[in-house]
Amino acid sequence: MSFDKQPFLTSESLTLRPLADLDHAGLFAAAQDPLTWAGHHAPDRYKPEAFAAYFAALLKSGSTLTIIDNATAKIIGCSAYYTAPDRPDTISIGFTFLERRYWGGKTNLTIKTLMLEHAFASFADVWFHIGPNNLRSQNATLKLGAKFVEDVTLNLGGSPAPWKVYKLTNTDWRQRATLSS
Repeated sequence: MSFDKQPFLTSESLTLRPLADLDHAGLFAAAQDPLTWAGHHAPDRYKPEAFAAYFAALLKSGSTLTIIDNATAKIIGCSAYYTAPDRPDTISIGFTFLERRYWGGKTNLTIKTLMLEHAFASFADVWFHIGPNNLRSQNATLKLGAKFVEDVTLNLGGSPAPWKVYKLTNTDWRQRATLSS
């Protein structure tokens, strides 16, 4: 199956486009708050050297989307599609971070709606792997309609680490959307 892991996705408020080398400065500016990385496996990504390695890995993946606020044309974060090693025929969404001032509103839902609609055109399920200490992302994923499946240890970012695994079916996503409207 051919799946475009770097589509151009747009809404009224956001544009998601393929990550480019020229995005480094804008993405680093969005990543400089240490609280952004609380609960992540690499809590020091707000530091230039840690961020540089992270950015290089995102760029190399060929599956990361830069998130731009249409009102300001400013980069506010990124997210990615990936295939987890234990589920080779599936698609996952993750490695998402947002500038902290965009937390708590509709931004994450808009990002995930764009990405989920694209993914569900090719897959029946979408998977999420979230760090065990990242309660904010776990709660946001549950709000999408995803269900907790299991705890695993996987190498998703350079070394084995513990993850909480969630699955969102197209059916559950559509039910959640119907209940919300």
